[in-house]
Amino acid sequence: MPLTDAQRAYLNEPRYAVLGILGADNSIWQTVMWYRLEGDSIIMNTANGRLKERQLRNNPKVSITVEDGYDYLTLSGTATIDDDPDRGQREIREIGLRYQSEAENEKMATGGWNQQHRITIEVPIAKIIAHGKLAG
Repeated sequence: MPLTDAQRAYLNEPRYAVLGILGADNSIWQTVMWYRLEGDSIIMNTANGRLKERQLRNNPKVSITVEDGYDYLTLSGTATIDDDPDRGQREIREIGLRYQSEAENEKMATGGWNQQHRITIEVPIAKIIAHGKLAG
């Protein structure tokens, strides 16, 4: 199911995504994430070793919700993890610029990102549930 132009425009605005994954105990675990849209995939980034990274390696099926009140998209798919640290550093900077200024981005990089092995999470959109003005 392809994204409509309105859905693509909505996802290209700097909104927060809620990433839902299945935990090791089969409970649903959610976390708020920065993201960017690339083609028909959602790109996210995290530090290697975090819980979400470990859980995604065990079960890569995800649900992502991006909301603005009752207007929201829930996207699902199967995540892949790219361990390339160079791509990870490029992605966190690119994604970061969607949400903050260059100065804030650089402060985050020198204050932590540069010392982390950043990984890239890519989720090709397999299913879309649209609600509100995004449904049509």
